[in-house]
Amino acid sequence: MNSCGRCKKKDSCCDFGVWVDLEVAKKILLLGLGGDFYHLEEDEDFPSGYKVGTSPEDNRCSFLDPDGLCAIHKVDYNLKPAYCREFPYENGKLSPEAGVLCPRAKSKRRQGKTA
Repeated sequence: MNSCGRCKKKDSCCDFGVWVDLEVAKKILLLGLGGDFYHLEEDEDFPSGYKVGTSPEDNRCSFLDPDGLCAIHKVDYNLKPAYCREFPYENGKLSPEAGVLCPRAKSKRRQGKTA
């Protein structure tokens, strides 16, 4: 079980955007949240065969609201990108990015524990 709710810097995991399936991105845009997608790329690992990023040039996610919270999560959790819902885990294991983006995971790793 992750302990993101106790993180003092809840938006640190959003310092870089994530990849989203193109069809999911279209649904998110229909919500009118003000964020945008960038870098359309072909990728057969995504259901539609295409992915788009939530940030320009690896900057903070464009769907963060002024309070540092996920605007997608607030409106429709089911449309929140899977990577974001699962973080700091990826495919059931601690994500390789967790040590960089998740202060709690970083401190737990130093103590020899998992987040």
